[in-house]
Amino acid sequence: MIEKDISNVELQRRAGFSGNILTRLKRNNYVSLESIETICRVLDCKVDDILEFVPNEVQDGGNKI
Repeated sequence: MIEKDISNVELQRRAGFSGNILTRLKRNNYVSLESIETICRVLDCKVDDILEFVPNEVQDGGNKI
C-alpha cells in the first residue's frame, strides 16, 4: 500500500469492503480468498506480495514433525 500510495480508507473504498477485512489481515486472522483477490486487483499485485505461508507445526504422538 505504501508503494502504491494508497491509504487504508482508499483501499476499502476501491475494494468495496469494511475496515474489518484489513484488520483481520493485519492480525493474521482468516480472510476470504475473494477478499484477498479484490485487494490484489486494487493494488495490482500478486497474492504472495501481501501474504506469506507459514505452515503450522503438526504434532504426531507428542513429537513435532
